[in-house]
Amino acid sequence: MQISGTPSTAHSLDKMGINTNKTAFWNLSPAELVEHALQNKEGVLAENGAIMCDTGTFTGRSPKDKFVVKDEHTEKTVWWGDINFEFSPEKFDALQAKMIAFLQDKNLYVRDAYAGASDNYRLKLRVVNTQAWQNMFCYNMFIRPEASELAGFEPNFTIICVPEFKANPAEDGTKNANFTILNLTKGVILIGGTGYAGEMKKGIFSVLNYTLPHHHKVLSMHCSANVGAEGDTAVFFGLSGTGKTTLSADASRQLIGDDEHGWANDHIFNFEGGCYAKVIDLTREKEPEIFDAIKFGAILENTRFTPNTRTPDYLNKSVTENTRTSYPIHFIQNAKEKSVADIPKNIFFLTADAFGVLPPISRLTAGQAMYHFISGYTAKVAGTEVGVLEPQATFSACFGQAFLPLHPTQYAELLGEKMKANKVNVWLINTGWTGGSYGTGSRMKLGFTRAMIREALAGNLDKITFEKHPIFGVEMPTTCNNVPAEILNPRNTWADKSAYDKKAQHLAELFNKNFTKFANFANEEILAGAPKVLATV
Repeated sequence: MQISGTPSTAHSLDKMGINTNKTAFWNLSPAELVEHALQNKEGVLAENGAIMCDTGTFTGRSPKDKFVVKDEHTEKTVWWGDINFEFSPEKFDALQAKMIAFLQDKNLYVRDAYAGASDNYRLKLRVVNTQAWQNMFCYNMFIRPEASELAGFEPNFTIICVPEFKANPAEDGTKNANFTILNLTKGVILIGGTGYAGEMKKGIFSVLNYTLPHHHKVLSMHCSANVGAEGDTAVFFGLSGTGKTTLSADASRQLIGDDEHGWANDHIFNFEGGCYAKVIDLTREKEPEIFDAIKFGAILENTRFTPNTRTPDYLNKSVTENTRTSYPIHFIQNAKEKSVADIPKNIFFLTADAFGVLPPISRLTAGQAMYHFISGYTAKVAGTEVGVLEPQATFSACFGQAFLPLHPTQYAELLGEKMKANKVNVWLINTGWTGGSYGTGSRMKLGFTRAMIREALAGNLDKITFEKHPIFGVEMPTTCNNVPAEILNPRNTWADKSAYDKKAQHLAELFNKNFTKFANFANEEILAGAPKVLATV
């Protein structure tokens, strides 16, 4: 094996049986990786300096093709079922051997990195890629060690990512030719048959979602976070389309991270060293921080150029609507230099309620916070199918169900413990509809939402009176600076009050129906946080 670059331990790949007949390129710089990617015809340069790459057949994650090895250590701890599909240790070892044999005549790109900005909880990673641009993705997304830290670097987890390698489902035990398999005991992730780089990022997120709560009582969170000048940390949970990235981007506050964090006893910390943002319909006016971060060192996935130019066309959906960019977090001007901050004072659960039922802002008790955390609710607008007029409720446990190796109640109980110990406020923010459901009502104005969040962060909402929602039981402020008082109680915004009551009951029933699969594992405090369907309306 020829070695090029800066290996941490020259023969460490031998420990995994990887011994290519060609060259292993270690810890190359972004400039070197761009050169390799262009030489390998993996991508092309855009005029803004970013390299544009396609991910092939898969333009997003494939959650049904993700497996976890079931062994004596994971059998009784992992939440087995439709999220975590079991894979046998024997099949894993056989598939890993086939992949390693496949790599014997390939150039390899190897990277050493960290996951976790906290020195106490960081995971040491080694990533083995066959494509230069994917190794650059890992440079962007994971935390970059100092050169002095590479001496004797020994990983806790290794990712072997080979898009060109396709499994034989009948022989290898996978469902399809593509796969992502986590071996939590051996510390290895195998990825094959897919060029979607996000599988590596989310694979490590799944690992941390297992190790941190299970071994360290650190709450792993699918959220964005920022911090004010006074050191007041805020955390934002929310599914796609709820405003998580938009609302955490605040010129007056430093960005800690945009997607994945851990909550330890005395601090929170970013898992990542970069951002992975959607760019569909991106403009400098709407998202100036993201737009200006797309420069040399950034990657564009599955985007296209305007005709006869090298100018990215962010309106182009011809490949996928899931067009993305990856860049190091320091490409964001107000990013915190080390992505660590004090424990949060305020947590915001963001939902785009297309039913128009939930208040624009409400305060939750600990039980309600745990219940809504497990529910992970938002609602999508009515689809384009004929006759589909009703918004579609979406529930994703802990706002990231696809990445939870443990049962959701374990994360919720840990959240509740930390809330109570630190007297944290939890707010439910509806960025969706008011005055009626989608099609009748109107979308909540972003300016009002920002004003409510600012008032919560300033502590001004602690000084006013609240009223309880009759069905959801959450506390609604009766006044809020720079927000019309009449919108704070959603029922007041509906012309037909009985129609609101019926819709609120309908949404409550959807919540309760979704929660039945968790109820047997939930404690009494969590169960008490459920909405109450009234006997009469």
